[in-house]
Amino acid sequence: MLLVAQRYAKALLQIGQKQGDVVTLQLELNSIVDLVRTQPDLERLCMHPLIAPSKKAAVFDEILARANASETIKRFFSVVAKAARLNLVYELAVAFNGLVDQHQGILSAEVISAQQLSESQTHALSESFSRRTGKKMRFAMRQDPNLLGGLKIQVGSVIYDASLQGRLRMLKERLLSA
Repeated sequence: MLLVAQRYAKALLQIGQKQGDVVTLQLELNSIVDLVRTQPDLERLCMHPLIAPSKKAAVFDEILARANASETIKRFFSVVAKAARLNLVYELAVAFNGLVDQHQGILSAEVISAQQLSESQTHALSESFSRRTGKKMRFAMRQDPNLLGGLKIQVGSVIYDASLQGRLRMLKERLLSA
């Protein structure tokens, strides 16, 4: 299903690029997704497999009209709903946000630390990774009390382990191999 969401997101990105308003579309898409997430009835409409796609499209179009959505977003969701893919609304947003980040040269990473990092530490980390990757960094911070110290950074499928446990494990491996 993620591949399907990726295709729709790519199409929306191409439309946004032609119109020159990718960021506006991103903000609008994210606000629609937030609306779905916060309204249980709307979420049920999107996720329920037995409601006819044409009915979903009509109801969703009415909701988008009341939310003052742009014509682009209305047409996009009309196509998605009629194709019986409205249940992918969350995946669409994730895929689109990822494509927009990629388009803007932003790299997302998850930082896991024992304690909350200060603003200066976060800035230094961002600068270091920006120099290393040549891209702007966006960090999602998470605390893990099981880490004794240091941090782990996951960029895509690559994990940089600068935790105390990681360093001790490397030291142990060196000692055992010597």
